Amino acid sequence: MVIAVDFDGTIVEHAYPKIGREIPFAFEVLKRLQKEEFHQLILWTVREGALLDEAVEYCRERGLEFYAVNSDYPGDTYPEVLKSRKLQVDLFIDDRNVGGLPDWGVIYRMVKYNESWTEAMENPEQQYVRRKKPNLLIRLGQMFESR
Repeated sequence: MVIAVDFDGTIVEHAYPKIGREIPFAFEVLKRLQKEEFHQLILWTVREGALLDEAVEYCRERGLEFYAVNSDYPGDTYPEVLKSRKLQVDLFIDDRNVGGLPDWGVIYRMVKYNESWTEAMENPEQQYVRRKKPNLLIRLGQMFESR
Protein backbone atom coordinates (compact mmCIF):
# COMPACT_ATOMS: atom_id res chain seq x y z
CA MET A 1 0.00 0.00 0.00
CA VAL A 2 1.19 3.53 -0.71
CA ILE A 3 0.58 5.88 2.22
CA ALA A 4 0.96 9.67 2.19
CA VAL A 5 1.92 11.12 5.58
CA ASP A 6 1.68 14.76 6.62
CA PHE A 7 4.50 16.25 8.73
CA ASP A 8 3.32 19.19 10.86
CA GLY A 9 0.61 18.14 13.29
CA THR A 10 0.92 14.48 12.29
CA ILE A 11 4.52 13.36 12.86
CA VAL A 12 5.45 16.39 14.96
CA GLU A 13 3.37 18.94 16.84
CA HIS A 14 2.44 22.17 15.05
CA ALA A 15 5.21 24.78 15.35
CA TYR A 16 5.60 25.78 11.68
CA PRO A 17 8.00 27.06 10.41
CA LYS A 18 9.96 25.45 13.25
CA ILE A 19 9.82 21.71 13.81
CA GLY A 20 7.62 20.84 16.77
CA ARG A 21 8.10 18.06 19.30
CA GLU A 22 7.67 14.51 18.08
CA ILE A 23 4.19 13.11 18.47
CA PRO A 24 4.49 10.00 20.63
CA PHE A 25 4.97 6.77 18.68
CA ALA A 26 4.73 8.42 15.25
CA PHE A 27 8.22 7.38 14.15
CA GLU A 28 7.92 3.91 15.67
CA VAL A 29 4.63 3.22 13.89
CA LEU A 30 5.77 4.63 10.55
CA LYS A 31 9.02 2.64 10.59
CA ARG A 32 7.09 -0.49 11.51
CA LEU A 33 4.57 0.02 8.70
CA GLN A 34 7.46 0.51 6.31
CA LYS A 35 9.79 -2.28 7.41
CA GLU A 36 7.46 -4.98 8.74
CA GLU A 37 4.35 -4.38 6.66
CA PHE A 38 6.22 -3.25 3.49
CA HIS A 39 4.15 -0.12 2.82
CA GLN A 40 5.62 2.72 0.77
CA LEU A 41 5.54 6.02 2.64
CA ILE A 42 5.42 9.40 0.94
CA LEU A 43 6.02 12.58 2.92
CA TRP A 44 3.19 14.92 1.93
CA THR A 45 3.60 18.40 3.36
CA VAL A 46 3.19 22.08 2.53
CA ARG A 47 6.86 22.59 3.40
CA GLU A 48 9.10 23.60 0.52
CA GLY A 49 12.74 24.48 -0.03
CA ALA A 50 14.94 24.65 3.07
CA LEU A 51 11.98 23.96 5.39
CA LEU A 52 11.22 20.77 3.47
CA ASP A 53 14.88 19.71 3.51
CA GLU A 54 14.93 20.28 7.26
CA ALA A 55 11.86 18.06 7.76
CA VAL A 56 13.25 15.27 5.56
CA GLU A 57 16.57 15.37 7.44
CA TYR A 58 14.76 15.40 10.79
CA CYS A 59 12.98 12.18 9.81
CA ARG A 60 16.14 10.63 8.37
CA GLU A 61 17.99 11.27 11.65
CA ARG A 62 15.27 9.26 13.40
CA GLY A 63 15.58 6.34 10.98
CA LEU A 64 12.68 7.15 8.68
CA GLU A 65 13.38 7.36 4.95
CA PHE A 66 10.49 8.14 2.63
CA TYR A 67 9.88 6.49 -0.72
CA ALA A 68 9.15 9.94 -2.17
CA VAL A 69 8.62 13.50 -0.97
CA ASN A 70 5.69 15.61 -2.21
CA SER A 71 5.42 13.45 -5.35
CA ASP A 72 4.14 10.07 -6.47
CA TYR A 73 7.59 8.58 -6.89
CA PRO A 74 11.23 9.54 -6.34
CA GLY A 75 12.81 11.60 -9.09
CA ASP A 76 9.48 12.88 -10.39
CA THR A 77 10.58 14.99 -13.37
CA TYR A 78 7.30 16.38 -14.70
CA PRO A 79 7.45 20.13 -15.29
CA GLU A 80 5.69 22.06 -12.52
CA VAL A 81 2.91 23.15 -14.91
CA LEU A 82 2.03 19.50 -15.61
CA LYS A 83 2.24 18.25 -12.02
CA SER A 84 -0.89 17.55 -10.09
CA ARG A 85 -0.85 18.19 -6.34
CA LYS A 86 -3.09 15.13 -6.00
CA LEU A 87 -1.11 12.02 -5.12
CA GLN A 88 -2.04 8.57 -6.31
CA VAL A 89 -1.97 6.84 -2.93
CA ASP A 90 -4.10 4.32 -1.08
CA LEU A 91 -4.26 6.20 2.21
CA PHE A 92 -3.53 9.63 3.72
CA ILE A 93 -2.47 10.05 7.35
CA ASP A 94 -3.08 13.69 8.22
CA ASP A 95 -4.14 15.64 11.30
CA ARG A 96 -6.70 17.47 9.14
CA ASN A 97 -8.82 14.32 8.75
CA VAL A 98 -12.49 14.62 9.59
CA GLY A 99 -12.48 13.82 13.28
CA GLY A 100 -8.80 14.69 13.73
CA LEU A 101 -5.76 12.47 14.12
CA PRO A 102 -6.26 9.29 16.14
CA ASP A 103 -3.59 7.89 18.42
CA TRP A 104 -0.71 6.27 16.49
CA GLY A 105 -1.59 2.88 17.99
CA VAL A 106 -5.06 3.19 16.48
CA ILE A 107 -3.55 4.27 13.15
CA TYR A 108 -1.33 1.19 13.17
CA ARG A 109 -4.29 -1.14 13.81
CA MET A 110 -6.34 0.57 11.11
CA VAL A 111 -3.60 0.06 8.51
CA LYS A 112 -2.31 -3.36 9.57
CA TYR A 113 -5.68 -5.00 10.14
CA ASN A 114 -7.68 -2.97 7.61
CA GLU A 115 -10.00 -1.72 10.35
CA SER A 116 -12.28 1.27 10.16
CA TRP A 117 -11.85 4.09 12.66
CA THR A 118 -14.88 2.78 14.56
CA GLU A 119 -13.56 -0.78 14.73
CA ALA A 120 -10.14 0.35 15.93
CA MET A 121 -11.66 2.66 18.57
CA GLU A 122 -14.06 0.02 19.95
CA ASN A 123 -11.21 -1.96 21.53
CA PRO A 124 -8.33 0.52 21.90
CA GLU A 125 -6.53 -1.61 24.47
CA GLN A 126 -6.90 -4.85 22.50
CA GLN A 127 -3.54 -6.48 22.02
CA TYR A 128 -2.69 -7.93 18.65
CA VAL A 129 -0.07 -10.58 19.25
CA ARG A 130 1.60 -12.17 16.29
CA ARG A 131 2.63 -15.63 17.33
CA LYS A 132 5.83 -16.36 15.48
CA LYS A 133 7.24 -19.84 15.32
CA PRO A 134 10.83 -20.15 16.48
CA ASN A 135 13.26 -20.30 13.58
CA LEU A 136 14.08 -23.64 11.97
CA LEU A 137 17.32 -24.25 13.91
CA ILE A 138 15.58 -23.74 17.27
CA ARG A 139 12.73 -26.05 16.26
CA LEU A 140 15.21 -28.74 15.14
CA GLY A 141 17.08 -28.42 18.45
CA GLN A 142 13.84 -28.78 20.39
CA MET A 143 12.93 -31.81 18.33
CA PHE A 144 16.26 -33.54 19.11
CA GLU A 145 16.05 -32.60 22.81
CA SER A 146 12.63 -34.23 23.12
CA ARG A 147 13.94 -37.63 21.92
